[in-house]
Amino acid sequence: MKFKYTLLFLISIIYFNNCDILRFSRFEVVSWAPGEGYYSKPEKIAVSLKFSNDPDKSSVERNFSLTGDGNSVRGNFSWDESRMTFSPFAPLESNIDYEINVSPNASDKNGLSMDEAFTAKFTTRSANDRPVLLFYFPSMYAQIDDLKSEIILEFSSPIALKTLYENVSFSPSMTGLWHLEGNEKQAVFTPSEPWMQNSRYEIRVSSALTDNNGMDTGKDFISVFTAGSDHEKPFLLNAMRITKEGELYQLISDNGYTGAVNSSAENTGWEKDNKLALVFSKPVDSALIKNYISANGGPGLIMETSPGFYNEIIFRFDSIPVFESRFTLRVKPGIKDISGNESKDEYIFRVFVNGKYSRPPSLEGIRMPMSPNNKYDPALLFFTTESHYDFIPISNNNYPSGENISTWIELYFSAAQDASIDLFSVMELFRVETSNNVINFYPRYVKSENFSVAIPQIGFENHQRIEITGILVNSIFSGIINFQIGSGLKDSLGNRNEKSQRISLIK
Repeated sequence: MKFKYTLLFLISIIYFNNCDILRFSRFEVVSWAPGEGYYSKPEKIAVSLKFSNDPDKSSVERNFSLTGDGNSVRGNFSWDESRMTFSPFAPLESNIDYEINVSPNASDKNGLSMDEAFTAKFTTRSANDRPVLLFYFPSMYAQIDDLKSEIILEFSSPIALKTLYENVSFSPSMTGLWHLEGNEKQAVFTPSEPWMQNSRYEIRVSSALTDNNGMDTGKDFISVFTAGSDHEKPFLLNAMRITKEGELYQLISDNGYTGAVNSSAENTGWEKDNKLALVFSKPVDSALIKNYISANGGPGLIMETSPGFYNEIIFRFDSIPVFESRFTLRVKPGIKDISGNESKDEYIFRVFVNGKYSRPPSLEGIRMPMSPNNKYDPALLFFTTESHYDFIPISNNNYPSGENISTWIELYFSAAQDASIDLFSVMELFRVETSNNVINFYPRYVKSENFSVAIPQIGFENHQRIEITGILVNSIFSGIINFQIGSGLKDSLGNRNEKSQRISLIK
């Protein structure tokens, strides 16, 4: 057993002698000149290195380099025992960052190489000439709720876009675009996708970032921020009808935030030019909300709010809703806020388009004299749209066959509040059409006042009355007479009746 331990001891001695017992004394740079920092007189700078052991001069010289802003500096070497001095062929220059490097391949006289490379830096560039980071957003350890927040770096001097892409990085990685503002001193980074919810990010600005004069910052910068600390889901506070005058009327929900379940609530009074406003508890993504709202049974919705994140989003219809039609507004779950939180509730609003200013003008009745030349008793007869094929006694006594008789026809219209019937529209669209050439009527004038008979038809005093004067030519034949208003009748509020209207009588 004793022989075994003695043998191991001898083997260990032989091993260390063969490898290099001098490993117990490292070969390294123990001091250097001129030392770190700024030197205002580069022509007086002396570059030297002192080594821990007697160096292999040729090995050290081969593995030594001095660079200025990345460019190699050439010169001569001189030695004083273990100290090497490097003398540049040309004096060092101002406004340059210098770096000394000795490769780990450099060795001493016994072949012992350096354990690691040696690097040292000094500069002839004044700190006052360097670009300085004056402001940054987000600030250190800030929390941002907006997952589309931009990064802002503001420097003391103008910088170039190229140096931003090369020397500013994010961890975790984030792609995006840089642009410059404020005389090119403010750099703004717009991420190409939202920051990740509940994620910690590092912004790293390398010391190699340069301004437009080629000056670098001279030191690295790191800042940390956290994205997406908001977990509150957005919800719909109100849905409102907006009038042309800007008045707001809150809509009653069929379910959802009002708590009304299986309600038959209907929102009446909707006008043709009303808009819809949705108000949320927090800003939501308007660019995507169109995918979550619909008007079932009504015209399509067009968002007027520009893309972005807003509490209030406004819509209009792509066409005028049909008067007395009904549609259902549906707001679906899934609407996102700035932090990516999604709404969870569905909201339903039932709407009835019966606004008092949206009623299209409509023919309700006609009145016509059977004795137009009798000023005391013109024998007026009144017919409504429900007078289907009633008899109208246009006789030869007062309308001799084949003769031109001056007469008039009164038209009674229902219309929207504060609206008046467009007289030109009436003149253009009114027709008297017959079968069997029963009569011919040739209109001459249309008027809404100074009527032939001052008193309107009883029961229709609140209707709008329009009189059409003209010439009627009777015949001996019998048949159907259609008093007709064609499609497109308009009023002063822009309402329009797209239907053809007719009162059909028999002579």
